[in-house]
Amino acid sequence: MGYDLISIIGATATGKTGLAVALADRIKSEIISADSRQVYRNMDIGTGKDLDEYSLDGHHIPYHLIDIREAGEKYNLFEYQRDFNACFEEMKSRQINYPIACGGTGLYIESVLKGYQLVPVPENKALRSTLESCSMAELELRLRGLIDVHNTTDFDTKKRAIRAIEIAEYNREHELEKTTSEPLNSLLIGMEISRDLRRERISQRLHERISQGMIDEVEALLDNGVPPENLLYYGLEYKFVTLYLQHVLSKKEMIKQLEIAIHQFSKRQMTWFRGMERRGFHIHWLPVTDTIESRVNRIVDLLKREDDNIKI
Repeated sequence: MGYDLISIIGATATGKTGLAVALADRIKSEIISADSRQVYRNMDIGTGKDLDEYSLDGHHIPYHLIDIREAGEKYNLFEYQRDFNACFEEMKSRQINYPIACGGTGLYIESVLKGYQLVPVPENKALRSTLESCSMAELELRLRGLIDVHNTTDFDTKKRAIRAIEIAEYNREHELEKTTSEPLNSLLIGMEISRDLRRERISQRLHERISQGMIDEVEALLDNGVPPENLLYYGLEYKFVTLYLQHVLSKKEMIKQLEIAIHQFSKRQMTWFRGMERRGFHIHWLPVTDTIESRVNRIVDLLKREDDNIKI
């Protein structure tokens, strides 16, 4: 039946953007981001937007769903599905050749491919008040007891865990509706990388980001009125740098704890992608140690298997 789109997925620091840009250039396509934090403006270094990568050989590769919300706001899965579908349909109307979804937020990718709607879940202030006194361990235990938990990869703060419980409790009591959109058939490309190389890249990239001004970026967000608790909510770089700027952690402690947290996060990302395979998705894993050109050629070959008339 052919593919509706191409999805490039993988853990953090595996070079997804570079591959997506090279592929988009080859097949004359555009990129839809699938990253839960790159939607925010002025959060560039910490989220690894690497916008310079979208310029290739003197021309710009169009991207979507990056810098669409203000820093300090909260963006959720429901909004992503809505925005992705609108973007995808607009690209189809322009006959874009295989839109390319690219990112490490597996939940975002899986939700749009399955074609299900998550209703916007209202705040439950009474529940939140009850959960505030719980420890992270207690919150995680409660999450595991809820059958409708949609994601466990980003719960590195109490606020995220409480919101997850709030959503799960709501979903248990309300029947979710299906969207009018059909599930999408995607060619799924995974970034295959060894554990040691992944850890090496994460550590190297963290130190590069610090030298590039990541601490100054977070300080500027605070100076511009973004509440510290909102940056803590975003987790990882924004959480730990904020704690450093609030003098909760020393710089050495911040770097050490952040490095550990990113390693743990990348492991959870891979757990999610392996879970997608168990849930019926077929992922073509391409080694990151291969050249980008060879991987692009491999993807083109996979496309041609499904469409003899494809012109690339």
